[in-house]
Amino acid sequence: MTINEKLATIQTKFKSKKSRFNSFGKYNFRSAEDILEATKPYLLELGVSVMIEERLISSDPFPILESAAVISDGENAIRTTAVVGVDLDQKGMQMPQKFGSASSYGKKYALGNLFLIDDTADSDATNNHGNAPRAQKETLTSKKDPAFAKAKDYVKAGGKIEAIKAKYALSKEIEAELTTL
Repeated sequence: MTINEKLATIQTKFKSKKSRFNSFGKYNFRSAEDILEATKPYLLELGVSVMIEERLISSDPFPILESAAVISDGENAIRTTAVVGVDLDQKGMQMPQKFGSASSYGKKYALGNLFLIDDTADSDATNNHGNAPRAQKETLTSKKDPAFAKAKDYVKAGGKIEAIKAKYALSKEIEAELTTL
């Protein structure tokens, strides 16, 4: 069996659950670790290995990482890549977390490219967080609103204020508070 046939076997049989949940956006998603775990049954069966390689391809005006997913049978290999930027202005994250977040995202999409994971049904791809598009955004103007506490926790955990603004119309006071976290 050729490396192409082995990869095609995995691509057609592969299933990876969306076992993670984003409580702010209220959607399920899969991680790179979930994808790698789902490939394990095929590795010994088909005599292949899967590796992730990463490298910094640019640092100006901001760091850009290239993540590669490689499947090999020891003689031949097939490689796919994904390119992601590191958001150095991300509030609420230490520098290693900023790089780690970008790295995780790149790995996930490199693996998705390799195994033909269709992300059109994935909330990361549609970015509507599992909700139908709204005619009008909800308003977030009070620190007493339970949504403010969720938004604050989300930003502290590394979430982007732009994602909150996509869902809510923020008062200047609320936006200022979230921006300074």
